[in-house]
Amino acid sequence: MADEQLGTEKIQIVIPAEVAKIMSKWGGHSIRLAAARGALPMSGPNLVTVLFVFYHGENLELKEEALDTLKTLPAQILLAALSQVELHPSIIDFIVKLRYLDSVVMQAALSHRMIGIRSLLFLAKNSTGDVLDMLSHNDEALRKADVLRTEIINNIHADKVMKQRLGWVEPTPEPEPVVEPQSDANAEDEEAESPVEEEIEEESRSKYQQLQDMPVADKIKMALTGDKEWRTLLIRESNKLVNTAVLKNPRVSEGEVLAVAKNRSASEELIRIVLLNRDWIKLYDIKKALAVHPRTPLQKAVRYMTFLSEKDLRELAKSRDVGQAIVNNAKRMLMAKTR
Repeated sequence: MADEQLGTEKIQIVIPAEVAKIMSKWGGHSIRLAAARGALPMSGPNLVTVLFVFYHGENLELKEEALDTLKTLPAQILLAALSQVELHPSIIDFIVKLRYLDSVVMQAALSHRMIGIRSLLFLAKNSTGDVLDMLSHNDEALRKADVLRTEIINNIHADKVMKQRLGWVEPTPEPEPVVEPQSDANAEDEEAESPVEEEIEEESRSKYQQLQDMPVADKIKMALTGDKEWRTLLIRESNKLVNTAVLKNPRVSEGEVLAVAKNRSASEELIRIVLLNRDWIKLYDIKKALAVHPRTPLQKAVRYMTFLSEKDLRELAKSRDVGQAIVNNAKRMLMAKTR
């Protein structure tokens, strides 16, 4: 067992015999330096423990070498360390703060039962993309401290959908100042001669009728440039040149894309376009919808399942609305989590 000083906090870590041998004066400084560089043959968990001890030691050279090594260590070695059930929370924190951009490593860290609130808060404040998405769906982690929800909501990389799922309410815009009506006769005449609102309402009511007589070329143009109401109408068109153009509209929202991913009758071409957009598939709800969509290739569906929460996996394992391959994979993943 070894004592390590972390700021004002003193912790105790059980040191395996192989690590203790390196920590001793056996072989001298050159051996310890080789260990700090990851050049000695040892298991992944032992190597990570060595790097942790050196980083928090007094020897500046070993500290710097250990830091550089951990930053570039292959993910497989870190995953081996994180597979240790009793891994100390401070070692997990050490990994988290240096590799928080690595979604594969962070997935293992977030699922570790020993991860501490310090690591979770760091990720809530600093993570992005898939890592932030995983944390925002980790119910077990969120139950550890209410402040986690607040930190995720305040994270500049959190989108509106994520924040709303965590309880954020969009601020109500300030009411427009009331303008007193003009009293002179000219103003009244202008108001009477300007039927803008009536025209807008008439246009809104007639979009469906316009669509019936619209040539395919015009439909495609409207799908690429039109507002949400046009996009809602055109995404339902059977012509794939028209409905796929909606997803290429620069104003299409994440909510509209999610609706496509959840629509089990959506065409293979629509799903393919969603799958190819990296920004869309970063979102947890879209990954979840794609994982169970009948037109998502099985290999990709299985990949997206690795991001799902335990709660969602349990639902899939019992679902009768998805393919048997998805059900079986959900069961395998749940069994692996309980080992």
